[in-house]
Amino acid sequence: MANFSKSNVPQFAVDVYQNEYLPEGGREVNAIVTVTATGGGTVGSAVAAPHLYSPGQGPSAAVALMVDCSGSMDYPPTKMRNARDATSAAIDTLRDGVHFAVVGGTHVAKEVYPGGGRLAVAGDTTRAQAKQALRSLGAGGGTAIGTWLRLADRLLSTADVAIRHGILLTDGRNEHESPEDLKAALDACAGRFTCDARGVGTDWEVKEVTGIASALLGTADIVADPAGLAADFTRMMETAMGKEVADVALRLWTPLGTTVKFVKQVAPTVEELTGRRTEAGPRAGDYPTGSWGDESRDYHVCVEVPAAGLGQEMLAARVSLVIPEPGGSVQNLGAQGLVRAVWTDDMAASTSINPQVAHYTGQAELAQAIQQGLDLRKAGDIDGATAKLGRAVQLAGASGNADTAKLLAKVVDVVDAAAGTVRLKAKVEEADEMTLETRSTKTVRVKK
Repeated sequence: MANFSKSNVPQFAVDVYQNEYLPEGGREVNAIVTVTATGGGTVGSAVAAPHLYSPGQGPSAAVALMVDCSGSMDYPPTKMRNARDATSAAIDTLRDGVHFAVVGGTHVAKEVYPGGGRLAVAGDTTRAQAKQALRSLGAGGGTAIGTWLRLADRLLSTADVAIRHGILLTDGRNEHESPEDLKAALDACAGRFTCDARGVGTDWEVKEVTGIASALLGTADIVADPAGLAADFTRMMETAMGKEVADVALRLWTPLGTTVKFVKQVAPTVEELTGRRTEAGPRAGDYPTGSWGDESRDYHVCVEVPAAGLGQEMLAARVSLVIPEPGGSVQNLGAQGLVRAVWTDDMAASTSINPQVAHYTGQAELAQAIQQGLDLRKAGDIDGATAKLGRAVQLAGASGNADTAKLLAKVVDVVDAAAGTVRLKAKVEEADEMTLETRSTKTVRVKK
C-alpha cells in the first residue's frame, strides 16, 4: 500500500465519550469512541500516491457486480429485467478509470464482462460494452454464493488499487453449497474486499445476506419490490465511489492487567468486532473497519481494569487508527483517543451513566431483542416473541429510533410503547417481517 499525502486523504479524528469515574472496587470501563473522516474529497492532486489515485479521478478502485441468475430470477419475469436495469444503472455510476467486472451467479459463477479473468476500466466504451453484455443474462440453474464471491475475489485481486468492493444481489437461498462452503468463501475473502449484499423479493434467507455483508464489512438490505433495484444499486455505487481509504483498523492498546471485554461498532449499524481482533504487538490489537469516505461512525469499547484504590487514576485504553501493511509495518492515521479510569467515593459521579454509553447500550439491546423475538415467533413461541418484541418497541421509542419503531408496528400491535406492551399481529406480510429483521441492526445517533 502506498503512502498517503495529507492533501488527498480524509483527515481522521477520534472523540471519546465516557464517565471515567468508578466506585471503590469498580473495574468495568465503558466508552463510546466516535471516529470521523472529513476532507477526503480533495483528491487528485499532482502529489497523489501512485497506487491510490489517478489524476482527477479520486482513489483507484475496483468493483465486482455479482448478479443472481438462478432459475428463480424468472419468477416473475420482470425480476431479471429489473436486475439487468439495476446493474446497468450501477455501471453508469462508475467513475472513469475504475476497474470493474460483472459476474453472473448460479450454482457456478461465470464472467459476464469483460471475461478472460480480467477487469475492464470504466469509460464510455467499456460501459456501453458491459451494458450490451448484460442483455445476454438469463435465468437458469441453482445458487452457490460462495463461488460468486471467490470469482469476484480473483478478479478484484488482479488490480493494483486502493479500494476493492463487491455488490451482490440474490433472490433465493444458498441451496447448492453447504453453509460450511459459504463460510469458507467468506473467510477467504474477508479483508480482501468489502461487499454490499441485497436480497430482492422475499424468497431469500435474511441471515445469509446479512452474514455476507457483516463478514465483508458492507451493508445489507432488502429490496422487496424489484422495481426499486435500480435506485438502490445507484445509491450503493455512489457510496462505493465515495470511499477514499481502505483497510482502516481501530487499534486498541491496553495496559498490563487490563482485559478487553468487547469492541463493537454501534452506529450507523451494530456490528460485533470483538472476535475479529488481530494482535498488533504487546497489549495491542487491531479491529477491522473497512473502507472510509467522508463519514462518522461510533464504537463501544468495554475493558476491565485491575482494581485500584480511591483517588487513583489510570489510562484504561488508547484508541488509534492505523492501516496495517504487509510485513508487519503500519501506517498511522494520526488520530487517537484516551479512555480513562478514576476511582472515587463520590457516589453521584461514579453511578451516573454517560448518555452516549447508555444510548448505544440500548441500541445494541434493541437489535438483539428484534432478532430474538423474530426467531421465537418463527419457532412458535408466542409468549417469548411477544416479550422480546415488546421490549424492542420500548427501546425504539425511548431512543427515538422512529424508523425501527415503524417497522415493528407492522409486526406487532402496540398497546403501550412506553411499557413495551404489545400483541403479535395474526397476519404479517413476509416482506415486512424480513425488512424488520434485515434492518434490525440500524441505529440512530445519540443526540449530543
